[in-house]
This record gives sequence, structure tokens and C-alpha cells, in this order.
Amino acid sequence: MGNCIALNISCDHVLNRVCGCFCGKANYIYNLKENLADLKKIMEDLKAIRDDVLTRVEIEEDKGLQRLQQVQLWLSRVNVIENDFNDLTSTSIVELDRLCLGGVCSMNLKKSYIYGQRVFLMWKEVNNLKSDGVFEAVAKPFNRVMVEERPLPRTLVAREVIMDSAWNKLMNAGTCIMGMYGMGGVGKTALLAQINNKLSKERQIFDFAIWVDVSRDVQIEKIQEDIGQKLAFCGDEWNCKTKRQQAHEIHTFLRRKKFVLLLDDVWEKVDLTDIGVPFPTMENGCKVVFTTRSREVCGKMGVDDPMEVHCLEENDAWNLFRRKVGKKILLSHPDIPKLARKIAEKCHGLPLALNVIGETMSCKTSLHEWKHAIDVLTSYAREFSGMEEYILPVLKYSYDSLKGEHVKSCFQYCALFSNDHKIDKEALIEYWICEGFVDGKDGRERALNQGYEILGMLVRACLLMEDVVTKSRVKMHDVVREMAMWIASDLGNHKEKCIVQAGAKVHDVPQAKDWNSVSSMSLMRTNIEQISSNPDCPQLTTLLLQKNYKLVNILGEFFMSMPMLVVLDLSMNYRLNGLPEEIADLHSLRFLDLSDTSIDRLPVGMQELKKLLHLNLESMWRLQSISGISNLSSLRLLKLRNSKVVVDNSLIEELKLLRYLETLTMNISSCLVLVNLFCAQKLVKCIQKLSIDKFWKESLSFPSMDSLNNLTIRRCNLLEIKIENCSSWNKNPCFSNLSYVWIRECSGLRDLTWLVFAPNLIDLNVGSTSKIKYIISEEKVDQEQASIIPFQKLKYLSLINLPALKSIYWSPLRFPSLKRIKVQGCLKLRKLPLDSNSGVVGEELVINYGEPEWIESVKWEDEATRLRFLSSSYTFQKEMPKLARSAEPLATRTPKMTLSADSATRILGTMF
Repeated sequence: MGNCIALNISCDHVLNRVCGCFCGKANYIYNLKENLADLKKIMEDLKAIRDDVLTRVEIEEDKGLQRLQQVQLWLSRVNVIENDFNDLTSTSIVELDRLCLGGVCSMNLKKSYIYGQRVFLMWKEVNNLKSDGVFEAVAKPFNRVMVEERPLPRTLVAREVIMDSAWNKLMNAGTCIMGMYGMGGVGKTALLAQINNKLSKERQIFDFAIWVDVSRDVQIEKIQEDIGQKLAFCGDEWNCKTKRQQAHEIHTFLRRKKFVLLLDDVWEKVDLTDIGVPFPTMENGCKVVFTTRSREVCGKMGVDDPMEVHCLEENDAWNLFRRKVGKKILLSHPDIPKLARKIAEKCHGLPLALNVIGETMSCKTSLHEWKHAIDVLTSYAREFSGMEEYILPVLKYSYDSLKGEHVKSCFQYCALFSNDHKIDKEALIEYWICEGFVDGKDGRERALNQGYEILGMLVRACLLMEDVVTKSRVKMHDVVREMAMWIASDLGNHKEKCIVQAGAKVHDVPQAKDWNSVSSMSLMRTNIEQISSNPDCPQLTTLLLQKNYKLVNILGEFFMSMPMLVVLDLSMNYRLNGLPEEIADLHSLRFLDLSDTSIDRLPVGMQELKKLLHLNLESMWRLQSISGISNLSSLRLLKLRNSKVVVDNSLIEELKLLRYLETLTMNISSCLVLVNLFCAQKLVKCIQKLSIDKFWKESLSFPSMDSLNNLTIRRCNLLEIKIENCSSWNKNPCFSNLSYVWIRECSGLRDLTWLVFAPNLIDLNVGSTSKIKYIISEEKVDQEQASIIPFQKLKYLSLINLPALKSIYWSPLRFPSLKRIKVQGCLKLRKLPLDSNSGVVGEELVINYGEPEWIESVKWEDEATRLRFLSSSYTFQKEMPKLARSAEPLATRTPKMTLSADSATRILGTMF
């Protein structure tokens, strides 16, 4: 027999092992169906317990308590196991179908075993979570700081007015999102900190005040992190969450709170939804308040009426500066306080500059040091201690945020003008077009629109300030101007690249160390009497020499070495009586302004300026001829208004040869020439400003003039003014751009009914016209015209010495834009076309009158109208010496100047 191995195995042991495989919960295959049913049942129990716990948590949180971390951890684990359960049970049907032999076996033992094991282990985990879901307490008292008080500068000047205004606006129930904007360094952050600190004292208003520093690069994750810290969301669990998960956590918490979110230094739109901040509404009582340098950001954030933070008023600025300098220094010499005030004034109310410069002067006890400081701030402020380190870089952030190099170039150009100089918007755009910053190839209208868009961007970025009254001019804050000059000089590395001495009392053209590097030069408003130097300026493109009231002569050698010169402005040099022939050497010249000079003859060489686009010869009261103007083949704009140039038929023929001409202003004093002009459709389309003088025909018939903006008619023997081909005027107004109309000494006129063809009229000034009875005559308005309401854009109406005038319009008009009416010498005008709803909503419509007996005789529409307008009416007899000037349209005014009696007589002769 062979070898044998004896096995002695207990039958009981084998039986127990076999039973263990087929009995109890560990039998993953045999009991799979039962285990799945038990898992689903216990999972339902767990979710019910979870919902009960959540309900308790929400009730406690609504009471202002904070959920316990162990509760939050348990809830998170339940959410995880719920997701795993859903994944597991999604394939249960397939797994059960795989079983065979009554569930004892499987067609794929390995897969069934693994699945059955997962079901059993999940059942155990769910059972443990169910046991752990019993909490005596689910929340505790909140341990977050409701409002963290912010530190304020020690020398903060109290700005009670703006603080009260900001607080009241924030507390207004209708304010959900509030924006505060202003230039860099103006004190926006300090104002927001004051609001924050007041909230810390008024804790019953909001549950939370959350402060977040946003800065230039808006990062949602960074904002979420800051908000999470304020809400005590921290630890690895919070840090491991995705941006969306964190947004959900923030939203879940804040949606039950009344909060105010303070965002400081916002540069771009902040999407509250992405962060997780519930959108503030009147219903939830929540608020968002932010600071920004850009008015545009306010609009993107949904703020229609943002609050502008202005520079300090003079007294507040002085208080801040003297506190920064210190009492001891100010008393160290009796003359220092006076000098200190001068230095404070040069900061123009900008807190940043007042603080930095005040700190610099806080150790200066020598009178010479104070005088030197004034000299530096006056001549080259960028070299003042602390300016390049602390002030200019802060302001430069606004410049850096501008989009497009052409926009930045337009901004830098504004620095060429003198301190606080109010720059006419359209004139500025003309510079930009000729410099190439604004594309003028597609026509003047598109170029102007682009220019105004850029101006809007600069104003909204608080880099330019718009004239509050006229809206037609802008100016640059002195400190911003220093920043622009600093940038133009390559951050101070090439200081002579841009020479600006506008407003300086210099008597000669400054001498540069390296003329080769000079690209622009501004010498406006100086004491220069004669220019005779010969600088070699191969890179010079811009030369501004206007308003040098003592300048008499420019020698030809001055222009001989400026081959790249593009812009030359010699306007308002009243004593300048000649122009050298060497101007012909300026082959690159595109802009030339000679307006308001005494030049009587244009150099023949000017005809060589083939690239010239812009030529302004307005108010040249000695200039009689521009013969040869047709040789300026590229000319797009020509201004002749109020000059002594005789516009005759030969000049009209020359003007027709200017192929690219788009804009034309002129005076006409000949009936035949005017008829010839109106027959030249190309020229008619170009006319922007037109003065008609001494027109001796009884009827004046206008063609459609879409470009006409300003019209003056004076000393004409007219009986009526008519409009040609106006049958479809309702769809295409004959004077769609006419804004200013000035009519004087037209004794035969009976009415101005033709004004219904000017829907955009802003300023109407009528005077010394003895027979006019109606502004708009009801009898002359046909049925189609009667459906149109006139004067919808009219702001100013002046009626002077119209003894026959009976009516402006036959019924009350809305006048939605009207701000002022002037009436003098119109005693037959017994009723004004006004009712209690006339005028600008929320503004007073002022009525100025000359005779008290006139206002007493006015018949008002009703008692409400009388009460409204009588309160805003007052006599202007004291203003009569100024009347002639105030009645004159803005476009024809000339600056105050000193002239001989003979010269004054000549100028007045051209104006009236």
C-alpha cells in the first residue's frame, strides 16, 4: 500500500465554518435582499433624524445662536453617507437579478460578494450615525464679533456734513446698494471706516457689519476668505471646500441675518452671487456699501445715484494741514502760518496731499525752508519730498486702470493746460483728433462721439472734473495734473520731455538742456512779449502758445527746426499782429488756431500746409482775406465767424473746392452771397455756426441744415423766415442740431414760428425786435406741426425789448428742461405758457423780469401756477449793465481784454 496521510478534522468545526458562510448578516450573498431592505429602512430613519436636527439648528440660529461644531460635523457625515447610499442603491436591481438558486448563489460570485459586503458595511455605518444623532444641545451663544471697529487716522478732519449725508442715505429703506466714489486720496476709506464704527455703536440695526478690502485685482476666493473669517468659518474643512461650496455656506448663514457688507476700494464689478452674499433688498433689510474711484463701477454695481466724495473745503483743508504740521512748528516764526496757508492751498483740498506734505513740513522751523517748499510746489511739485513716494503712485493706480493707450494719451494731454484751467470739451477733442489719439477718418461726428466717450471715461474715473453748471468744460485737479506730468516724464526720468509752464510769469521761452527729447511744450498765459529763439526740436509735436496777452511778435527762425510739429495754438494773443513766412516749414502741421489775434494778413507760405486739418480764424478782427484757402487740400474744419474776412462769391467758390471740408463757421452780410451759399449743398451740410448780418430782403428762406448748431441773425430788415422743403420735417427735422439762436434788431419780424423745426433748441435769445408779436404763431402752425410740442430741450429763454410781443405759445407747455426765463421790455406779454407742472422736476424755474409792473400784470394759468412761479421770480434791473453780455450766446463771447478805443470800436463793429 502506498503512503497515507491521516487527517483528523472535527466535524463540528467544519459545520460551524460552513454555517458561518451562510448564516447571519455576514452572509453577503444569501442575505443581500434582506440587507438592502434593512439599509433602506435605517437610512430613512437617519434622514428623519437629520431633518429634525436641522430644524432645531435653524430655530436656534434664528435666535442668534451658533451651531455646535459636533452637530455640523455629524450633519456633514450624514450628507456624505446619503450620497454614497444613493450611488449604492442605484444598481441594486441589477445586483439582485444576478442572484440564482433561490439567492444562495450568484452568476458572478465575486461581484455579488463585493456588493453584498458594501451593503452590510454601510448598514453598520448608518446605524452608528443614527446612534450618534442624539444631541442635548445643537447650538451655543454666538462668539463672533458683530462689528469690528476700524482705526481712524489721528488727524482725521471731521466731515460731519458728508458723514451725515452718507449715514442718512445708508439708513434710507430704499437704499440697498450704496456706492461712494471719488479720486484717489480723497478720503473714501476714512468715510467708510467712520460708517463702520458708527455701526459698532448702533448694534441693534444690523446683526453683522462685515468689512472687506477688495483692492485692484478682484479675487472671489480672497473675498470669500475674508467673509468666512468674519463668520468664524475656518479650519481644514472650510479651506478644503470649493469656491461654490464656500459660497453656499456663506449664503446659508447670511440669508437668515440682517447684515451690512462694506467693500473698500472696488475697481471692478463684484458679483455678490459668486461670493455667496444674498442680494440686499428692502424686504430682507440688508445693505451693501462700497467705495471706488470709478463712477462707472457704481453703475455696474447697480447704483443709479452714487455719492461723490469731494475734496475738503478750504477751512477743513487748513485744519487738517495745521494739525499735521503741529502747533509748535506753526508758532516757531510769525511768518510761517501765512506760508503754511499757501502750501495748504496748493493741495486743493486733497487729504492725501495735505497729510503727506504736512508731515514733511512738520519738522521745518526755518523760514527759508518754507519759502523753498512753496517754490518747489509752484515750479516742479513732483520733486517735493514724499510726492513721488506716497502721493503720485496712489493716484497712478487710476491712470493704470484706463483701458487703451489712446485713452491714456488723451488724459496726459490735459496736463498741458494751466492750473484749474477749464477746458472746452469740443476744443479738447479737436486737439485729440489732430494729434491722432481719436480717429477722424470716418467723419467728424464719429470722432466727436469717440472723444466724448473718452472724456466720459476720464470723468467717471475721477481723473477729470466736469463743470457743474455748463457740463461743456472739464478741468484737472492740480495734484492729478502733477501725476500726469510725472507719467509724461517717464516717472521723472526725462523731465524735459514735456515742458509745461502754463500760467508761469516767464518772459522768455525756457531753455532746455536737450531739445531733442522735447515732445510737447505749453507756454500759455505767460509774460512773453517776443519769441526770437531758434530751438532745434526734431521731436516736438505740440506747441500751445495761446493767451499770451503781451505777445507781439514771433520771428521766423523759431519755426525753422520743428519738422514734426502737429499742433500749434496761437489763439487769444490779442497783440500778435503778424505771422512769419517760415510757418510754411511746418509740413506736419494739422492744427492751427489763430483766433482772437490782430493778424491782418496770412503768410503766402501757409498754402504749403498740405496736411492741415483744423484752421481757426474766428474773431480775427483785422483779417480781410483768405484768398488761396483752397490750396489747403486736407482741410476738414474752417472757422471764420466774427472775423473781418469778407465772404463773397469768389470765396464761396474756393470753399467748394475743399474736398474734405466737414465743419464751417462764418458771417454773411450779403443777400446774394447767402443765396449762393444756400445753393451749395456741400457747404450747407458743413455749416456749424452762422451769423447773418444786414440782410435787406423781406424774406429769408433756409434749406435743411442738419449740422447747424448756432445761429445769429441781427440788423436785418426781415418780415419772415421760412423753411424750404419741410413737408416731412416731423421725421427729419430741418435743424436737428440747432441749439443756440440769437436774434437782434430785426425790426420787421412778426413771429419765429420756424423754430418748431428745431427740436433740440437749448438757448433762445430774442431782443430789440419791435414788431414781433408771437414766438410761435398758432395761425401759422399747420395740422402736422401742431402735433409736435416745441421747446422740449430749451433751458434758457431771454426776451429783451420786444414791445409788441403778446405770446410765446398759445397754451401751457411742459418745458421739461427750462431753467430760466428773462423778460425785459415786453409789457404786452400778459401770459406765460406755464402751468404748475412746467419746468425741470425737482428744480426751480427762475423768472427774471425787468419791470415790477409786468410781473404784477401776468395772468397765470391757475392759482397753483401763480404761487409756484411768483416765489421764484425776481427783478434783474440791478443786472442791466451786464445784460448785453449775458444775452450774447456763449459761442460769440470774447475774454476781457484791454484795447484802445479805436480797436474796441472795430471789434464791436464786427460783433453787432
